[in-house]
Amino acid sequence: MNAARREEPATVALVGAGKMGFALLSGWAKQGISGRDVSVIEPHPSAELIELCKARGFRLASAAEIKPPQTLLLAIKPQMLDEAAPLLVRLVAEDTLFLSILAGKSVRDLAARAPKARAIVRAMPNTPAAVGRGATGAFANNRVTEPQKEAAQSLLAAVGDVEWLDREEWIDAVTAVSGSGPAYVFYFVEALAKAGVEAGLPEPVAARLARATVEGAGELLYAQPDISPEKLRENVTSPGGTTAAALGVLMAENGLEPILLRAVRAAKLRAEELSG
Repeated sequence: MNAARREEPATVALVGAGKMGFALLSGWAKQGISGRDVSVIEPHPSAELIELCKARGFRLASAAEIKPPQTLLLAIKPQMLDEAAPLLVRLVAEDTLFLSILAGKSVRDLAARAPKARAIVRAMPNTPAAVGRGATGAFANNRVTEPQKEAAQSLLAAVGDVEWLDREEWIDAVTAVSGSGPAYVFYFVEALAKAGVEAGLPEPVAARLARATVEGAGELLYAQPDISPEKLRENVTSPGGTTAAALGVLMAENGLEPILLRAVRAAKLRAEELSG
Protein backbone atom coordinates (compact mmCIF):
# COMPACT_ATOMS: atom_id res chain seq x y z
CA MET A 1 0.00 0.00 0.00
CA ASN A 2 1.12 3.55 -0.69
CA ALA A 3 1.70 5.33 2.64
CA ALA A 4 1.23 8.70 0.92
CA ARG A 5 -2.37 7.89 0.10
CA ARG A 6 -4.96 10.27 1.58
CA GLU A 7 -6.13 9.26 5.04
CA GLU A 8 -9.80 8.39 5.41
CA PRO A 9 -11.86 7.72 8.52
CA ALA A 10 -12.97 4.14 9.17
CA THR A 11 -16.01 3.13 11.16
CA VAL A 12 -14.37 -0.16 12.15
CA ALA A 13 -10.71 -1.12 12.01
CA LEU A 14 -9.88 -4.79 12.45
CA VAL A 15 -6.28 -5.27 13.54
CA GLY A 16 -5.28 -8.86 12.90
CA ALA A 17 -7.13 -11.20 10.57
CA GLY A 18 -5.98 -14.65 11.60
CA LYS A 19 -8.52 -17.40 12.27
CA MET A 20 -10.68 -15.47 14.73
CA GLY A 21 -10.29 -12.12 13.02
CA PHE A 22 -11.22 -13.71 9.70
CA ALA A 23 -14.24 -15.40 11.32
CA LEU A 24 -15.45 -12.02 12.60
CA LEU A 25 -14.90 -10.38 9.23
CA SER A 26 -16.84 -13.18 7.51
CA GLY A 27 -19.65 -12.73 10.03
CA TRP A 28 -19.79 -9.01 9.32
CA ALA A 29 -19.95 -9.72 5.62
CA LYS A 30 -22.93 -12.03 6.15
CA GLN A 31 -24.59 -9.39 8.34
CA GLY A 32 -24.34 -6.92 5.48
CA ILE A 33 -21.98 -4.43 7.11
CA SER A 34 -20.91 -1.99 4.43
CA GLY A 35 -17.43 -2.70 3.10
CA ARG A 36 -16.59 0.98 2.99
CA ASP A 37 -17.03 1.12 6.77
CA VAL A 38 -14.39 -1.53 7.52
CA SER A 39 -10.60 -1.36 7.26
CA VAL A 40 -8.45 -4.43 7.87
CA ILE A 41 -4.86 -4.15 9.06
CA GLU A 42 -3.08 -7.45 8.45
CA PRO A 43 0.59 -7.39 7.39
CA HIS A 44 0.47 -10.93 6.02
CA PRO A 45 -2.96 -11.34 4.42
CA SER A 46 -3.92 -14.83 3.30
CA ALA A 47 -5.31 -15.47 -0.16
CA GLU A 48 -8.66 -16.19 1.50
CA LEU A 49 -8.61 -12.80 3.26
CA ILE A 50 -7.68 -10.94 0.07
CA GLU A 51 -10.52 -12.67 -1.76
CA LEU A 52 -13.06 -11.82 0.96
CA CYS A 53 -12.00 -8.17 1.06
CA LYS A 54 -12.29 -7.87 -2.71
CA ALA A 55 -15.67 -9.58 -2.76
CA ARG A 56 -17.17 -7.51 0.05
CA GLY A 57 -15.35 -4.23 -0.41
CA PHE A 58 -13.44 -4.32 2.86
CA ARG A 59 -10.31 -2.24 2.73
CA LEU A 60 -6.93 -3.83 3.33
CA ALA A 61 -4.82 -0.99 4.68
CA SER A 62 -1.78 -0.07 6.70
CA ALA A 63 -2.05 1.89 9.94
CA ALA A 64 -0.62 4.92 8.15
CA GLU A 65 -3.57 5.01 5.78
CA ILE A 66 -6.41 5.44 8.26
CA LYS A 67 -7.42 7.74 11.06
CA PRO A 68 -8.67 6.55 14.47
CA PRO A 69 -11.91 4.64 13.82
CA GLN A 70 -15.11 4.66 15.83
CA THR A 71 -14.31 1.06 16.83
CA LEU A 72 -10.97 -0.68 16.83
CA LEU A 73 -11.14 -4.46 17.22
CA LEU A 74 -7.85 -6.03 18.22
CA ALA A 75 -7.53 -9.66 17.10
CA ILE A 76 -3.77 -10.26 17.11
CA LYS A 77 -1.96 -12.94 19.10
CA PRO A 78 -1.67 -11.95 22.79
CA GLN A 79 2.12 -12.13 22.72
CA MET A 80 2.14 -9.45 20.01
CA LEU A 81 0.48 -6.79 22.18
CA ASP A 82 3.70 -4.94 23.00
CA GLU A 83 4.73 -4.97 19.35
CA ALA A 84 1.35 -3.51 18.40
CA ALA A 85 1.50 -0.74 21.03
CA PRO A 86 2.75 2.02 18.66
CA LEU A 87 -0.12 1.22 16.29
CA LEU A 88 -2.61 1.39 19.15
CA VAL A 89 -1.24 4.75 20.27
CA ARG A 90 -1.92 6.06 16.78
CA LEU A 91 -5.33 4.50 16.14
CA VAL A 92 -7.07 4.59 19.54
CA ALA A 93 -8.44 8.06 20.24
CA GLU A 94 -10.37 9.18 23.32
CA ASP A 95 -13.70 8.56 21.56
CA THR A 96 -12.68 5.20 20.04
CA LEU A 97 -14.30 2.02 21.31
CA PHE A 98 -11.35 -0.31 21.93
CA LEU A 99 -12.56 -3.90 21.62
CA SER A 100 -10.08 -6.69 22.32
CA ILE A 101 -10.40 -10.45 21.94
CA LEU A 102 -6.88 -11.14 23.25
CA ALA A 103 -6.79 -14.00 25.75
CA GLY A 104 -5.12 -13.18 29.03
CA LYS A 105 -4.85 -9.44 28.43
CA SER A 106 -6.80 -7.37 30.93
CA VAL A 107 -8.43 -3.98 30.50
CA ARG A 108 -5.50 -2.60 32.46
CA ASP A 109 -3.02 -4.23 30.04
CA LEU A 110 -4.86 -2.76 27.07
CA ALA A 111 -5.09 0.72 28.55
CA ALA A 112 -1.35 0.70 29.26
CA ARG A 113 -0.63 0.21 25.53
CA ALA A 114 -3.23 2.72 24.36
CA PRO A 115 -2.98 5.73 26.71
CA LYS A 116 -5.88 7.61 25.08
CA ALA A 117 -8.25 4.68 25.43
CA ARG A 118 -11.30 5.35 27.55
CA ALA A 119 -14.00 2.92 26.43
CA ILE A 120 -12.64 -0.63 26.49
CA VAL A 121 -14.43 -3.93 25.91
CA ARG A 122 -12.67 -7.19 26.57
CA ALA A 123 -14.22 -10.25 24.91
CA MET A 124 -13.52 -13.98 24.75
CA PRO A 125 -15.05 -15.71 21.70
CA ASN A 126 -14.53 -19.37 20.83
CA THR A 127 -13.70 -21.33 17.69
CA PRO A 128 -17.28 -22.18 16.58
CA ALA A 129 -17.38 -18.49 15.60
CA ALA A 130 -15.87 -19.76 12.35
CA VAL A 131 -19.27 -21.24 11.45
CA GLY A 132 -21.38 -18.52 13.05
CA ARG A 133 -22.12 -20.57 16.17
CA GLY A 134 -19.70 -19.01 18.62
CA ALA A 135 -20.20 -18.23 22.30
CA THR A 136 -18.59 -15.02 23.53
CA GLY A 137 -18.24 -13.58 27.01
CA ALA A 138 -17.71 -9.80 27.07
CA PHE A 139 -16.93 -7.18 29.72
CA ALA A 140 -17.25 -3.41 29.25
CA ASN A 141 -15.46 -0.95 31.49
CA ASN A 142 -17.41 1.95 33.00
CA ARG A 143 -16.38 4.36 30.23
CA VAL A 144 -18.25 2.41 27.54
CA THR A 145 -21.42 4.25 26.52
CA GLU A 146 -24.66 2.46 25.70
CA PRO A 147 -24.29 3.13 21.93
CA GLN A 148 -20.73 1.78 22.09
CA LYS A 149 -21.91 -1.33 23.90
CA GLU A 150 -24.56 -1.82 21.25
CA ALA A 151 -21.89 -1.49 18.57
CA ALA A 152 -19.75 -4.11 20.31
CA GLN A 153 -22.78 -6.37 20.65
CA SER A 154 -23.51 -6.09 16.93
CA LEU A 155 -19.93 -6.89 15.91
CA LEU A 156 -19.57 -9.86 18.28
CA ALA A 157 -23.07 -11.25 17.69
CA ALA A 158 -22.28 -11.61 13.99
CA VAL A 159 -20.53 -14.89 14.88
CA GLY A 160 -22.82 -16.23 17.62
CA ASP A 161 -24.20 -15.64 21.10
CA VAL A 162 -22.84 -12.93 23.41
CA GLU A 163 -23.02 -12.95 27.21
CA TRP A 164 -22.22 -9.64 28.93
CA LEU A 165 -20.36 -9.99 32.22
CA ASP A 166 -20.67 -7.70 35.24
CA ARG A 167 -17.11 -8.39 36.40
CA GLU A 168 -13.93 -8.64 34.37
CA GLU A 169 -12.53 -11.51 36.43
CA TRP A 170 -15.37 -13.69 35.14
CA ILE A 171 -13.55 -13.73 31.79
CA ASP A 172 -11.23 -16.40 33.22
CA ALA A 173 -14.23 -18.62 33.93
CA VAL A 174 -15.60 -17.93 30.44
CA THR A 175 -12.23 -19.00 29.04
CA ALA A 176 -12.44 -22.25 31.01
CA VAL A 177 -16.05 -23.04 30.03
CA SER A 178 -16.75 -21.79 26.51
CA GLY A 179 -13.32 -20.68 25.35
CA SER A 180 -11.75 -24.10 25.91
CA GLY A 181 -15.06 -25.95 25.86
CA PRO A 182 -15.06 -26.98 22.18
CA ALA A 183 -11.91 -29.01 22.84
CA TYR A 184 -13.71 -30.86 25.64
CA VAL A 185 -16.54 -31.75 23.24
CA PHE A 186 -14.12 -32.88 20.53
CA TYR A 187 -12.35 -35.09 23.05
CA PHE A 188 -15.72 -36.55 24.10
CA VAL A 189 -16.33 -37.49 20.46
CA GLU A 190 -12.91 -39.15 20.34
CA ALA A 191 -13.64 -41.11 23.52
CA LEU A 192 -17.14 -42.11 22.39
CA ALA A 193 -15.74 -43.42 19.11
CA LYS A 194 -13.09 -45.45 20.94
CA ALA A 195 -15.79 -46.88 23.18
CA GLY A 196 -17.71 -47.86 20.06
CA VAL A 197 -14.69 -49.73 18.73
CA GLU A 198 -14.29 -51.51 22.07
CA ALA A 199 -17.97 -52.47 21.84
CA GLY A 200 -17.31 -54.18 18.49
CA LEU A 201 -17.86 -51.55 15.78
CA PRO A 202 -15.38 -50.98 12.95
CA GLU A 203 -13.35 -47.83 13.67
CA PRO A 204 -14.71 -45.76 10.73
CA VAL A 205 -18.29 -46.63 11.65
CA ALA A 206 -17.75 -45.76 15.32
CA ALA A 207 -16.10 -42.46 14.37
CA ARG A 208 -18.96 -41.45 12.06
CA LEU A 209 -21.64 -42.41 14.56
CA ALA A 210 -19.95 -40.60 17.44
CA ARG A 211 -19.53 -37.44 15.41
CA ALA A 212 -23.07 -37.48 14.02
CA THR A 213 -24.50 -38.12 17.49
CA VAL A 214 -22.83 -35.08 19.03
CA GLU A 215 -23.71 -32.92 16.02
CA GLY A 216 -27.33 -33.99 16.27
CA ALA A 217 -27.52 -33.49 20.03
CA GLY A 218 -26.10 -30.00 19.58
CA GLU A 219 -28.76 -29.22 16.99
CA LEU A 220 -31.45 -30.37 19.40
CA LEU A 221 -30.09 -28.03 22.06
CA TYR A 222 -30.03 -25.18 19.55
CA ALA A 223 -33.50 -25.89 18.14
CA GLN A 224 -35.19 -26.16 21.55
CA PRO A 225 -33.74 -23.34 23.70
CA ASP A 226 -36.67 -23.40 26.13
CA ILE A 227 -36.02 -27.03 27.07
CA SER A 228 -33.23 -27.56 29.59
CA PRO A 229 -30.41 -30.02 28.92
CA GLU A 230 -31.65 -31.97 31.94
CA LYS A 231 -35.11 -32.34 30.39
CA LEU A 232 -33.66 -33.33 27.03
CA ARG A 233 -31.58 -35.98 28.79
CA GLU A 234 -34.65 -37.29 30.61
CA ASN A 235 -36.57 -37.45 27.32
CA VAL A 236 -33.97 -39.87 25.95
CA THR A 237 -33.81 -42.01 29.08
CA SER A 238 -36.31 -44.83 29.55
CA PRO A 239 -36.39 -46.31 33.07
CA GLY A 240 -34.37 -49.50 33.15
CA GLY A 241 -33.21 -49.05 29.56
CA THR A 242 -29.82 -48.88 27.88
CA THR A 243 -29.41 -45.13 28.29
CA ALA A 244 -30.21 -45.38 31.98
CA ALA A 245 -27.55 -48.07 32.37
CA ALA A 246 -24.92 -45.85 30.75
CA LEU A 247 -25.96 -42.77 32.71
CA GLY A 248 -25.63 -44.77 35.88
CA VAL A 249 -21.89 -44.84 35.16
CA LEU A 250 -21.57 -41.27 33.85
CA MET A 251 -23.55 -39.80 36.76
CA ALA A 252 -21.85 -41.81 39.50
CA GLU A 253 -19.96 -40.07 42.31
CA ASN A 254 -16.71 -40.43 40.37
CA GLY A 255 -18.32 -39.95 36.96
CA LEU A 256 -18.37 -37.18 34.36
CA GLU A 257 -19.49 -34.22 36.50
CA PRO A 258 -16.58 -34.26 38.98
CA ILE A 259 -14.14 -34.77 36.11
CA LEU A 260 -15.52 -31.71 34.33
CA LEU A 261 -15.42 -29.70 37.54
CA ARG A 262 -11.72 -30.50 37.91
CA ALA A 263 -11.06 -29.78 34.25
CA VAL A 264 -12.74 -26.37 34.33
CA ARG A 265 -10.98 -25.47 37.58
CA ALA A 266 -7.64 -26.35 35.98
CA ALA A 267 -8.41 -24.24 32.89
CA LYS A 268 -9.58 -21.29 35.00
CA LEU A 269 -6.45 -21.45 37.15
CA ARG A 270 -4.27 -21.43 34.05
CA ALA A 271 -6.24 -18.49 32.64
CA GLU A 272 -5.65 -16.59 35.88
CA GLU A 273 -1.93 -17.37 35.69
CA LEU A 274 -1.73 -16.15 32.09
CA SER A 275 -3.62 -12.97 33.01
CA GLY A 276 -1.01 -12.21 35.67
